[in-house]
Amino acid sequence: MRFLIVGAGATGGYFGGRLLESGRDVTFLVRPARAERLAATGLAITSRSGDVTLPAPPTVLAANLRTHFDVVILSCKAYDLDSVIDSIAPAVGPNTTIIPILNGMRHLDALDARFGPERVLGGSCFISARLDDAGRIAHLSDVHRIVFGERPRGRSDRTDAIAAAMSGAKLDAVASDQIILEMWEKWTFLATLAGMTCLTRASVGDIVAAGGVDLALAFLEECRSVAAAAGYAPRADSLQAGIARLTDPKSAVTASMLGDVERRGKTEADHILGDLLQRRGGSANGDRSLLRLAYTAVKAAEVRVARESEAKNS
Repeated sequence: MRFLIVGAGATGGYFGGRLLESGRDVTFLVRPARAERLAATGLAITSRSGDVTLPAPPTVLAANLRTHFDVVILSCKAYDLDSVIDSIAPAVGPNTTIIPILNGMRHLDALDARFGPERVLGGSCFISARLDDAGRIAHLSDVHRIVFGERPRGRSDRTDAIAAAMSGAKLDAVASDQIILEMWEKWTFLATLAGMTCLTRASVGDIVAAGGVDLALAFLEECRSVAAAAGYAPRADSLQAGIARLTDPKSAVTASMLGDVERRGKTEADHILGDLLQRRGGSANGDRSLLRLAYTAVKAAEVRVARESEAKNS
């Protein structure tokens, strides 16, 4: 089975690297600068599950993509999706399966429109990893799980085959029979984490120490209610796990969205917070929900960066 991993950053690089380490047929679709660095230094992963450096991993640039792959795993940021869709088109044939592990849900509509829903699985991943200044991937926890499945509930031969092709690698690959529910559960947690840490510019532990547990719980309930209204109420164990993580006084965790704001970069606010807000029906003036407050705060930061950049260049 031939895998095309879109991106070799912290997420795509980790999952693709573990598959490559285990002898799978893996190619990374990357930009020129990343291709040059990987050719020079290899793909390096540090992890509690074992460190590895893979010399000169197979890479391809979008301009040189010519052949079809069996599985295309999308690990890009949601705001890059439109350009990524154009880039991967030559790799998608009649028997290609696309597994997006992006945050939120609305990317599914764009992928369906371009490639057809029969080629697009639901997908999600659970990993804490970062790319350092030297381009090495640091895996920061024991969790490295990728989940995928048919969007109509149930298992299929192709999801079982993909899971089998990933078995034996240093990652947890799970073929789910209710992937949309799992995607909603992750979205509910992630929107809460992003909203509360971006609003306060602080970690979970800092928020707890400041007496903000009620803020976390209220935010989680807002997001849970949107999922429930859509028909995908998070299960009790998922909610309890989320509450434990969001109220841990020792946690130094922040959402990656806060890092994007602090670096004055692009964010996934529209995809993680804004889309949830629209589905809640609360994007109009007069809505004073925590979700709308957090979305407005992150978008205002983006507007400020754009305005200051324009003023600097004028």
